[in-house]
Amino acid sequence: MNDSPDIPSLSWKHQALVFFVSLLLWLLLAGSLAVEELAAGALVSLAVTLLFGSRFGIFTGFRFSWMAPVYILAYLVDFFIALVGANLDLARRVLAPSLPIRPELVEIRTGLKSPLGRMLLANTITLTPGTLTVDIEGDRLLVHWVYSPPGMSPEEITREIAGSFESRLSRFLI
Repeated sequence: MNDSPDIPSLSWKHQALVFFVSLLLWLLLAGSLAVEELAAGALVSLAVTLLFGSRFGIFTGFRFSWMAPVYILAYLVDFFIALVGANLDLARRVLAPSLPIRPELVEIRTGLKSPLGRMLLANTITLTPGTLTVDIEGDRLLVHWVYSPPGMSPEEITREIAGSFESRLSRFLI
């Protein structure tokens, strides 16, 4: 195993997660479910897991449970709905210049502890039009927001930008 203090050692569950994520990535890139592709993907994924699995410490943020796939699906549905809504809102602001635009850099706090959780939250915020994560430092994310309503408290800003995403992510990430 690994004795390095900066690289956490992965449990067998996390090693299995590295294997299955590698295999999924292989199959997505191959674009085929042929037996040969599955065999080659399994072999390469096994090699990646055995040789480099200890370097994938980011996967230690994943919570294993039987409900994790359902929670991931719920997160993806929530993200898709927010994505469509944010696209429509931003399109309205661009096409109707009378709609207010009040850009501001705002700071939000997250309760997610793992680097994976914080990274996914930051990327989710960035992929939603009208917001862009500029920096992550500890439990704080600096976000550029196209329309920041005046007089909002930091808690309200956090709830508005990251509330439902963080809630969904915290079900399967630390």
